[in-house]
Amino acid sequence: MKIIVDYNVPEQEVNELKIDSAKYLSDYAIRIKFSDGNEKLVDFKPFLSKSHHPSIKKYLDEKMFSNFSLTDGNLNWNDYDLIFPISDLYKGKIEA
Repeated sequence: MKIIVDYNVPEQEVNELKIDSAKYLSDYAIRIKFSDGNEKLVDFKPFLSKSHHPSIKKYLDEKMFSNFSLTDGNLNWNDYDLIFPISDLYKGKIEA
């Protein structure tokens, strides 16, 4: 077997996608700007409402939910108590 590695990958694909900024709007919606220039409005309410897990349900407290931070290019709640894959945020939809 021969493994071929293509080192001619564009620089943009090599860089890791990160969140540059995030702003809580209201009703569990956050506007997210990514390092590649894309911007998404992500509605977290369906995910939070459908969850049966107490450590997720507690974020239906809007004050608690809106208290997130940007850590290492990702949204982070309460020291990694709640965090989502960048790929899901980039799609603009959180899957349960």
